Amino acid sequence: MLQLTNVVTDRGSKYAVSGGAVTDRKAVDKFLKELKRNKKFAKATHNTWAALLSDGTPLKGDDGESGAGLVILRMLEREELSDHIVVVTRWYGGVKLGGDRFRRVQDCVRAYFDALK
Repeated sequence: MLQLTNVVTDRGSKYAVSGGAVTDRKAVDKFLKELKRNKKFAKATHNTWAALLSDGTPLKGDDGESGAGLVILRMLEREELSDHIVVVTRWYGGVKLGGDRFRRVQDCVRAYFDALK
């Protein structure tokens, strides 16, 4: 598991990004369970995620951050990164970010892709 913490801070909200190899839905569930073993991540406001399997199956979860899973999924598709999960974690800071929350998700995913290279 590759994990980058404190990637972005915006109006009190803090973001981290995690990811790793997955081959099916069972592996996705195992990855998310492993991530949430860390109490800090288990207590996060949102753990949004997406995975693109090599057979073309898209999987995503918004965890209350409506639309964020789709943002991650589209970035995985553009990067042509399959059999991989990316999870963006947000700890809410008390101020609603509106559409900026999607930019922060993109910032985290870009940082993750850069760290992979």
